[in-house]
Amino acid sequence: MATSLYHDIIFGPVHSRRLGLSLGVNLLPLESKLCSFDCIYCECGWAQHGVKPRFNRREDVQRLLGEKLREMVASGTPPDVITFAGNGEPTMHPDFPDIIDDTIALRDEICPAAKVSVLSNATMIGRESVRKALLKVDNNILKLDSAFDRTVRLIDNPNGHYSVAETVANMKLFEGHLIVQTMFLRGEYAGQRVDNTVAGEVDAWLELIGRIRPRQVMIYTIDRDTPAENLEKVSVEELRQIAQRVEALGICCSVAG
Repeated sequence: MATSLYHDIIFGPVHSRRLGLSLGVNLLPLESKLCSFDCIYCECGWAQHGVKPRFNRREDVQRLLGEKLREMVASGTPPDVITFAGNGEPTMHPDFPDIIDDTIALRDEICPAAKVSVLSNATMIGRESVRKALLKVDNNILKLDSAFDRTVRLIDNPNGHYSVAETVANMKLFEGHLIVQTMFLRGEYAGQRVDNTVAGEVDAWLELIGRIRPRQVMIYTIDRDTPAENLEKVSVEELRQIAQRVEALGICCSVAG
């Protein structure tokens, strides 16, 4: 299926299903994806192996973001949120903590009502500097697609070592100041059945959500083209049923179908 990269450091704004009018920030290479996951549902397509990382410079991010925010405010359409996303995992950038500080300063100066959000796969939260930076933003949205390592390996294709247990332990260090985001989907991939909506998957995932105790959970399903074929959306009704079980734990849960 057709997928696409973000070819600018600052992109959008776009109307996000979850966040409102969102101005995107891409810290990753403009010509290829750079991520610690290679998710079968990623809108950016498959990663290109053997490509030398070329992160966008901190100075360029700061300058271009400031220019775009001033332009949007002058036109009367300030963003609801400044969102770090783009062509891979933003927290991999070596200057990520400093860039977050720059962004908060620009937000406070130019459009103080805007939120700052980071979409992350949570693979870097074992680093204290990354955790501290994420705790400064309004919405640190961290991925947890399954309670089982084998399912994560099938859906998210982590590069190198990955452990759900370690990820959950690191999420607990946020002491509730985080949002957990989960993609629910089903289908076929690499000759195997993919489905993290079956009872055993959802029950185990809910148990972890209860241990992490995030301030919010966001669940969603496929909305755009995916690099893997034969993947299926999950119905909004199914997502709502899962959301009700999250809310029964006393945790707010939003649904994007």
